[in-house]
Amino acid sequence: MTITQLEYAVALDTYGSFVSAAEHRNVTQPTLSMQIQKLEEELGIKLFDRTSQPIKATPEGKKIIEQARIVLRESNRIYEFVNEEKQITSGTLKVGIIPTIAPYLLPPLINSLKDKFPDLKLEISELTTSVIIDRIYNNQLDCGILATPLGDDNLAETPLYYEPFVAYVSPTHSMFKKTVLKATDIDTEDLWLMNEGHCFRTQVLQICHEQRTNKDNATFTYEAGSLETLKKLVEINNGYTLLPELSVKDFGMKQMKMVRYFKSPEPVREISIVTGRHFVKKALLNTLADEIRLTVPKKMLLSKGKKIPAVE
Repeated sequence: MTITQLEYAVALDTYGSFVSAAEHRNVTQPTLSMQIQKLEEELGIKLFDRTSQPIKATPEGKKIIEQARIVLRESNRIYEFVNEEKQITSGTLKVGIIPTIAPYLLPPLINSLKDKFPDLKLEISELTTSVIIDRIYNNQLDCGILATPLGDDNLAETPLYYEPFVAYVSPTHSMFKKTVLKATDIDTEDLWLMNEGHCFRTQVLQICHEQRTNKDNATFTYEAGSLETLKKLVEINNGYTLLPELSVKDFGMKQMKMVRYFKSPEPVREISIVTGRHFVKKALLNTLADEIRLTVPKKMLLSKGKKIPAVE
């Protein structure tokens, strides 16, 4: 039994096909298939049901692959410990980031990292919170950039910044007349929301949970999949939405006239780097965290007097 054979078995379990697993391991399909077959012969059991599509582990195989993930994780930590001792800021960091952060944080962050740390390789995936957490558990991601707190004892959260919510209000809506808002001004009536599965939706609904109204009688409802869609809905239709403040930084004058800020204590979302409890690549993680903090406005580095909605 070799580490390579375990890696191939875990890859096949993860991707569900020999073709995809071989591509992700950068080997030919026959090579991967042969090594898994040798592992099965040595163990004396079938690890995979090759008749299913996608390919799935057998009941016995599931237990072996679960243990293989632990073995691989622990073996990788040896190299990570060495790099940590040497304080090496090179290598690969696999990062998941939620869609309501990615477009506004990544462009300046990537430029900064490329200039300062040319030996650091980032593999970034834009995913929902639940998928990121699942991939951290399965060692497919090193960390996630998420809204927190998550309330998961198996994960470690390192707060990065505290991003205020702002309202984006149609000129035809009654709330447009107000120059500054209170959280109690927010109601679900006429409020455009993200669709299910986005933690941003949960936080927005929590801000206005005491002011929620029944929308069953509405003639038209729409739940968007992106913040950009929410902006367009407000601009073209009546109503309003809530946005993270970084998403309005490139607004023109006309759009900024539709932005309304909140009185203190303003609602904010806490943004953190999230890892497994036993994550080792601390030097790389600290490098990423430091650069993110340099990228966002300094006022977002403090949380005093701000209200943080919970994340489900």
